[in-house]
Amino acid sequence: MSELIDESMVILAQQLRTRQTSVPELVEACLAREETSHDLNAFNEVYLSQVQQAAKASQRMLEQGYDLGPLHGMPIAIKANIDLAGEEMHAGSQILSGNIAQRDATVVKRLKQAGALIIGSTNMHEFAWGGTTNNPHYGASSNPWDDTRIPAGSSGGSGVAASVRSALATLGTDTGGSIRLPASMNGITGLRPGVGKLPTDGIFPLATSLDTVGPLARYAEECEVLFNVLDAQAESGKLSGLPDLASLRIGLLPDVHHQVQPDVAAAYEQMVQWFSRAGARCQTLSLTGLDQAVNALMLINLAEPASLHAVWLAERPQEYGADVRKLLQAGLSISAVEYLQAQRFRTGLRLQLLQHLSTVDVILVPTLPFTAPRKGSEVVQMSEREESVLTGNMRYNALASLSALPAISQPAGFDWEGMPVGMQLIGRDGAERQLLALARCFQLEHDYHQQTPNLLRS
Repeated sequence: MSELIDESMVILAQQLRTRQTSVPELVEACLAREETSHDLNAFNEVYLSQVQQAAKASQRMLEQGYDLGPLHGMPIAIKANIDLAGEEMHAGSQILSGNIAQRDATVVKRLKQAGALIIGSTNMHEFAWGGTTNNPHYGASSNPWDDTRIPAGSSGGSGVAASVRSALATLGTDTGGSIRLPASMNGITGLRPGVGKLPTDGIFPLATSLDTVGPLARYAEECEVLFNVLDAQAESGKLSGLPDLASLRIGLLPDVHHQVQPDVAAAYEQMVQWFSRAGARCQTLSLTGLDQAVNALMLINLAEPASLHAVWLAERPQEYGADVRKLLQAGLSISAVEYLQAQRFRTGLRLQLLQHLSTVDVILVPTLPFTAPRKGSEVVQMSEREESVLTGNMRYNALASLSALPAISQPAGFDWEGMPVGMQLIGRDGAERQLLALARCFQLEHDYHQQTPNLLRS
């Protein structure tokens, strides 16, 4: 029965409505997959009795002609910093332990209105401030392709659950890359909507001028279904039409091949060639300030969380994990001048990207310069140099984060050790559906997103 859930939610929705499967069967298949993959520590809590009862009610509704929408009966997991009424929202911290949400976050409310069943809350880096999901309070999550490696963060548990299908899709948050990083390292699709595109009320913030919320799933079409439900302006039941690739202009960055691992460079070149063979025109952009972008993102990502946590840092410092406490305390030393300079750089970078996006339709970059690092690694060996995991995480993700633009990461290959490689497309304001449609096009011709994680095969 567990093989049932390896199908796309779009197929499963059809099977539900033609009685080829049932909501309880979907839920039990996800629960069985969670039991099989439990050691990966994707979840902080599985809402076992609640989701089983909800599955029976959801099935009865369908049988009596009540169809709530495209997510009816679909088991979805949410990151532990997102409010679910009546359940603990701790944001991966000890400080918020015992904090019971009084109401649903707006994104959760919209999921429920479309028929989704919330199966559990996923593990995350404490307060979303980190890229490993090595959580001192709830344990480290592991990568399903190799459990000696990280699943990235901060939405690492969401990435793992979506990869192994213990939930058919998940919600994560993205400030400096926390949806795109787990998507890349776990071999799935992840959409970072533009800042302000989806409501973030009921979500514990990291850096409010950068934060977004979005979907992670194995298939791009599943991310699109979720995004359409979450976006109040969308026709939630419809996938967008596929684009004419021959009419597209693809922006490339200079010297990418020399800044990434060879297998990442090969996957990048394969995607460039895929666009070119389809008739798209690929052109190299003269983008400046990539290294400064990492610095600016780091400054903002230090200062804004420190402001939020200042009282707790003064009164309860011992309750933070050592890594997060160190980052937050460093943020207290950022001056107003430095913060404003970083924001000024951010404005300039956005203008530069918007200018480029007036001459190209999307910008293609690797999600990461490397594949998933081993747990505890602070640097990754590149061809001729070492790359910091922290700055490597931000190198290409800083572009969309700082410019508040939408971006998508999707599976685009594997390295020589069988670890997933992700590629990222950045679009104009409001281009989320275009990015999702391009990912769907790629996935119609490539099956990287359908590969089974190694630890499910053993």
